[in-house]
Amino acid sequence: MNNSGFNIAAVERDTGLSKDVLRMWERRYGFPAPDRDSNGERTYPAEQVDRLRLIKRLMDAGHRPGKLMSTPSDELMTLAPRRPSIHLARAEESVPELEQLLTLIKQHDATGYQHAMQQRLARQGMQRFVQDTVAPLTRRVGDAWEDGSFEVFEEHLFTELTKRLLRQTIAGLPGGSGSPRILLTSVPEEQHALGLLMAETLLTLEGAECIPLGTQMPLLEIARAASAHHADIVALSFSAAFPHRQIPGLLQQLRMALPAEMALWAGGGGIQRVPAAPGIELLASLEQSASAVQEWRRRQTQLP
Repeated sequence: MNNSGFNIAAVERDTGLSKDVLRMWERRYGFPAPDRDSNGERTYPAEQVDRLRLIKRLMDAGHRPGKLMSTPSDELMTLAPRRPSIHLARAEESVPELEQLLTLIKQHDATGYQHAMQQRLARQGMQRFVQDTVAPLTRRVGDAWEDGSFEVFEEHLFTELTKRLLRQTIAGLPGGSGSPRILLTSVPEEQHALGLLMAETLLTLEGAECIPLGTQMPLLEIARAASAHHADIVALSFSAAFPHRQIPGLLQQLRMALPAEMALWAGGGGIQRVPAAPGIELLASLEQSASAVQEWRRRQTQLP
């Protein structure tokens, strides 16, 4: 990036749109309309990057790019997909302490946020902390980002500080019993790691042995890793931002690549509208992870 804009590599990373797509749209639609630096390289003004990011979200929701290009930005905002209203969430999410945590992020008070989160962890215990603090707080931050009350860098600050705290806490938990062995990851283009860390925490508390691979693993690599680690279960996380129409096909492809006896679980905000399918267990909430482990163990005792 230079002083006047973002280079094409930065725009690709920020929006999820490939360089080829950006160049093709420039030729076909006249947008984006980048400037050129002293070396003749494309530079994109911040307002164009914001519009590109919004167009990408709308495309993921099923809109066609050709129509979006000619739509004014204020009309694009009205088309943007929204997460479920926080008023429909659990009652625990309305407590003032969560608003105070969001305020600390808005004030860019990293130290204050970490201290407040550690206090809540000590008071609530690990399971309640994940379910009643981290999960609803993550949803609120997502809502705030979508309605424009949170900047991108503020969402990143929240995510990185919260990931650091969860990883430190997981490192201090006793090791699982080895049964079941659960491989945790996400598919390509799903870069949200908080859902995986929350699931890993609760599954470890339940006595499972977790094998974390981070995010954005190719499907065939997931299958190879599951075999190499002798996993009993492959668990994927899909955030609400992931294009939900792609999820059933991805799950079916991975199901076919895994041994029949290996379970495949999927959870996160992205699976709320995903239809049930044979051989795939959908976990609609974090709380279901504990009962899913218990049910898996029950089935194992019934095997001949």
